[in-house]
Amino acid sequence: MIWLPFGFFATALLYASVGFGGGSTYSALLSLIGFDYRLLPIVSLVCNVVVVGGSTIRFAQGRAIPWKRALVLALVAAPMAFLGGLTPIRQATFLMVLGLSLVGAGSALFIPRAPDREALPLPSARFMALAAVPLGYLAGLVGIGGGIFLAPLLHLTRWSPARAIAATTSLFILINSLAGLAGQLAKNGPERFAEALSGALPLLIAVVLGGQIGSVLALRFLPERAIRWLTAALTIWAGSRLLLG
Repeated sequence: MIWLPFGFFATALLYASVGFGGGSTYSALLSLIGFDYRLLPIVSLVCNVVVVGGSTIRFAQGRAIPWKRALVLALVAAPMAFLGGLTPIRQATFLMVLGLSLVGAGSALFIPRAPDREALPLPSARFMALAAVPLGYLAGLVGIGGGIFLAPLLHLTRWSPARAIAATTSLFILINSLAGLAGQLAKNGPERFAEALSGALPLLIAVVLGGQIGSVLALRFLPERAIRWLTAALTIWAGSRLLLG
């Protein structure tokens, strides 16, 4: 499919510009072309790692990551991401869960962000580690990072200022994508793992370029709200296509 690298490029650009990896939409695009659903999470999670790896490095260099609190969320979720990657799943179930995840992720992007001002966290913020557990499992199961669900919860509970939440989300996606990949490798074996990535080089190049451009340039030309809403619309459309067959 000639258009697929362009779709991955656009996805990486849009998602990186709002602090996510794009794994949910990579999975949807691959599903829509009939890619083997058993190998699909591998490609999506690797693309996730490529996109958020650079973002996490930049956040770390800018000292924006609240390491202790962020690592609690990521490390609580990571074993569940491994378990999700290890879990066998039927194609019909996989597509239904992926479609629902996409619709939910797109809807989450419409939740307005809290103003970035000094404010005490809500009492519910202390339970975010518990919320991270099912998000980790979902991440490994269908090849997403889970951060697209985590970030709105962190904003709604005023868990931290917006920049720290973006940095935490990036680290969360990175660690859970790596854990999910480990589960996929254990489930499928190295041969199937290599098969999944054998034709993915154009897609990886596309997400490297899109992720870099998205994180550095996109917000200079489009308001963040417009980017978030466009990303949400595309994500909900892809999820609806999967659910409706």
